[in-house]
Amino acid sequence: VIDLNSECNFFAGSRTDGLQHSQSALSGTLPHFLQEPDDAYIIKSNPIKLRCRAQPALQIFFKCNGEWVHQNQHTAMEHADQGTGLKIREVMINVSRQQVEDFHGPEDYWCLCVAWSHLGTSKSRKATVRIAYLRKNFEQEPQGKEVPIKSMIVLHCRPPEGVPAAEVEWLKNEEPISSLEDDNIDTRASHNLIISLARLSDSGNYTCLASNIVAKRRSATATVIVFVDGGWSEWSQWAECSTECERHRSRDCSAPEPKHGGQLCDGAALDTENCTGGLCTQTGIEGNNDVALYSGLAVGLVTMVLLIAAFMLYRRNQSEYGVDVIDSSALTGGFQSFSFKTARQGNPLLMNSSIQPDLTVSRTYTSPICFPDSMDKELISEPSLFDPLPDLKVKVQSSFMVSLGVSDRAEYHVKSPPQTFPRGLVPDRSAVETLDRKEKSLLIPQGLNPSCTSRPLLRTDGVFGHAGGRLVVPNTGVSLLVPHSAIAEDTTWELHMIISQEDTGPQSEDDSEVLLSPSVTYGPPGLDLSCPISMTIAHCADVSAADWSIRLKRQTQDSGWEEVMTVDEESVSCYCQLESQCCHLLVNRPGRYALVGEALTQAAGKRLKVAAFGSMEPDAVSYSLRVYCVDDTPHAFQEVVSLERGQGGRLLEEPKTLLFRRSSFSLQVSIQDVPQFLWSIKPFTTCQEFTFSQVWCSNQTPLQCAFSLERFSPAANQLSCKISVRQVKGHEQILQVYTTVTENEKDTVPFFTQSDCTITSQTGSRAFKIPPSIRQRICATFDTANAKGKDWQLLAQKLNIERNLCYFAQQASPSAVILNLWEAQHQEKGDLDSLARALEEISKVHCKSSASSCSNEDLDSDYT
Repeated sequence: VIDLNSECNFFAGSRTDGLQHSQSALSGTLPHFLQEPDDAYIIKSNPIKLRCRAQPALQIFFKCNGEWVHQNQHTAMEHADQGTGLKIREVMINVSRQQVEDFHGPEDYWCLCVAWSHLGTSKSRKATVRIAYLRKNFEQEPQGKEVPIKSMIVLHCRPPEGVPAAEVEWLKNEEPISSLEDDNIDTRASHNLIISLARLSDSGNYTCLASNIVAKRRSATATVIVFVDGGWSEWSQWAECSTECERHRSRDCSAPEPKHGGQLCDGAALDTENCTGGLCTQTGIEGNNDVALYSGLAVGLVTMVLLIAAFMLYRRNQSEYGVDVIDSSALTGGFQSFSFKTARQGNPLLMNSSIQPDLTVSRTYTSPICFPDSMDKELISEPSLFDPLPDLKVKVQSSFMVSLGVSDRAEYHVKSPPQTFPRGLVPDRSAVETLDRKEKSLLIPQGLNPSCTSRPLLRTDGVFGHAGGRLVVPNTGVSLLVPHSAIAEDTTWELHMIISQEDTGPQSEDDSEVLLSPSVTYGPPGLDLSCPISMTIAHCADVSAADWSIRLKRQTQDSGWEEVMTVDEESVSCYCQLESQCCHLLVNRPGRYALVGEALTQAAGKRLKVAAFGSMEPDAVSYSLRVYCVDDTPHAFQEVVSLERGQGGRLLEEPKTLLFRRSSFSLQVSIQDVPQFLWSIKPFTTCQEFTFSQVWCSNQTPLQCAFSLERFSPAANQLSCKISVRQVKGHEQILQVYTTVTENEKDTVPFFTQSDCTITSQTGSRAFKIPPSIRQRICATFDTANAKGKDWQLLAQKLNIERNLCYFAQQASPSAVILNLWEAQHQEKGDLDSLARALEEISKVHCKSSASSCSNEDLDSDYT
C-alpha cells in the first residue's frame, strides 16, 4: 500500500497498481514537470485548453482558484520515455468563458497542476486565464499638425484598453513605418511616433494601428504637413541708369522657395534709387499728368449725366402704373417663384427688403404612429417663420432632425397666418375650427400657460361610434384602437387620452422598481364597451433577455397604484403583448396605466436616447453645447425638443441609443477633440458625470449637461468635436459634431418637432387595415371549433400570439380580439401579407393532416 500526501484523499477510489509503477518508485525522485500550464486568453466564446506533463507521475490533477477540478473533466494520456523507461503522464482540461465570467475573486482566474509519485507531490506554476478583448475607442488619437522643416514631430497614440495589451503599429499613407529602416523615425517610445528632423518627405497621412489577439483598431488619420518658409536670394547688380534718372535691382524669394503653405518672403523684391545723386531733372512730366487728370474728370462727368437721365426715364415709366413689381426669387431663396403687385404705400416687403425670411427648413421624422393619408394631414403653421410672406408655396425636403415621425417628402401651400389649410381642402369654417382645436391641443397643452416649461399634460380627444376607430397622441408612441362594434349602435362616446408625468409615479418607494413608460390615461370613466380596446405604449426596457420583471399598474381612486398583471404571467383580466420598443395592451376598464420594471439581474438594461444640441450665446463669442440623456421613448424625447425650441437650439448629430445596465456604475459625458487653436473650454469641465441613481430612476425626465466653448476669433465659424457618452465599465456612444456657427441668431432655423403628422383620430374603416368583409369571414371561420380542427387557437398560434390564451377564451369572439391585437401591432406598416401568410399556412397544415382530400374550392371558401 502506498501512503500518499494528505491531498490524495480527494482521489479516493483511483486505482493504484504497485507492479505497474515499480520503476517510478525505484527512480527515487519527485515528479518533474516537462510542461507546465501557460497563461491563456479566451477569444470570444471559444474555450481554451490547459496542459500539464510530468515524469515520473502516478496521477496529475488540476486545481483552479483553490478548488480541485473534477476527475471527469480531465483528459489523460500516458506513455513511457524511450531513454529511461519512466512513465510520462500528460493531462489536459478545458476552461470556458462562462467559468471565467462566473468567478469573482481578488485576482484573475488561475489554475495549477499537482503531480503525485511514490515519494510525494509537486506543484506547477499558476497559469492565469483571462477573457481577451479590445475596446473600440482610442484613449488618445494622433492629431494632425503643420511643422517647419528640420523641427521635431511627435504624434501621440494611446491604444484602446485591451487584454492582452494592444501592440501599436504606425502607418504612413497606408504603408507600415519601421524605425529599423529609418534612423530619423522612432516608434518605440510609449507607442508615440517621433520624427527627429522633419523632412519634406515626412508629409503625409499617419494612422495609429492597435491590435491584439482579438481585433484590430484604427485611429483617426492625422495629416502632417512639413512646410518651408521662403527666403530671399542675394540682390542682383544695379541696372543701368534709365531716362527717368533711376536704376533698379531685384531679388527672388527662392532661397529657399516657400513650400507646402510656408510663409512668403517679407519685404520688397525690387529696389530703386536715383542714379545721379539728385542732379537729374525730369521735364514734361507735370504737363502729362495734368492732361490725364482733366481727361478722367471729363469722362466721369459724362457718365454721371447719362446715369441720371436713365434713372429719370425709368421713374417716369413706373409712375404710370403706380405699383412696385418685385422679383420673388430674392424672397423665396431658390424655391418656386411668385409675383404680386400692391400699392406702394402698403408694401411691407419694400420696407424690410433687406430682411429675408429663411425658408430652407429641413425635417425628417421616424415616428412610430402617423396616419398615412396625406389628404387628411393638417399642417401646424409656424407664423414667425413664414411672416410676412402672403402666399408662398413651400417645399420641405427631409433630412434627419427628430426621431419622432416618418415623412419622406412633404409639400404644402402656406397661406397668410393665422389659419393654414392642407392642399386640396376647402377652407370652410368647420375646417378652421377643427384645425385651431388641434393646434391648441398639440402645441399648447390644455390648462397650461403657453410659456410654461414644466412637464405638461398632453391630451387628445375624439368622438367614436359603432364603427370604431383609432386615437393617437402624435409624436409620443401612444395610441388607442377602438374595435368595430365595441360601442353600441346609435351611441357615440367622446374618448380622450392623456399623458402626464408627475414627480410621483407607480414605482415602489424602495426604488426596486423603475418607470419604463409614460403614464397614460384613457376615458371617460363611465365608458361602456362590449369588447376590450387595444392601447399601445412605448417603453425603454431592453427585453432581449429575461432580465426584467415588468408589471402593468393602474391608478386607483385614492391616487394609489395597484398591480394589474405581470407581463410574463397568465391573466384573464388583461392581456399584454411586449415588443422590443412598445407594449400592446388589451384592457376593459378606463383609467391611468403605466409600465414599471424590476431588474432581476445586473445585466438588466434600459435604452437611453442621447442627443446633442447647440446655440450661440448673445455675446457672439460663447457657444453652448448641450447633451441630453433621456429614456428612449418618443414622448420623453419630445420634452427635449420642447426645451430646445425655446432656446433656439439646433440638433448637431443624429440621436443615438445607449444601453444603460443595472450595474451601479455612473454615466460619464465628455467632450473631446476640440480644435485648441480655434476654440477654448474651461479647464476641468470637459468631463461631466451623472450618478447611477440619477439615470436609472430618471422617470422619463431629461438629464442635461452643458459645455461652454469660446472662440478666439469671430472668423472661427466652424466647430468640430467628439462627444463621448459612456457608462463606466459599460456601453459607449460617440456623437461626432460638425457644425457651422452662426453669429446672427435670426438667420438660424430653430429645431422644432414634426408638424405634418398631427391628425389625432380616424374613424370607421379607414382606421383599420383589415377590410370589414374579410374580418367577418375570418371570425366566422375560427370562432367555433369544427371537424377540420380550425379554431381561434390555431389562428393565434400562426400570428405568434401563443401565450395567455385563457384571456381570449373568455371573450365573446376570440378571433375578433386576436385581430384587434394584430391591428395594433401593424398600425405602422399596414401590411396584410403577414396575415395572408398565416391563413395560407393554416390551409396547408389542414390539407396535410386531414384524412379526406382538400380541394382548392374548400380553401377558397374558408379563407377568401
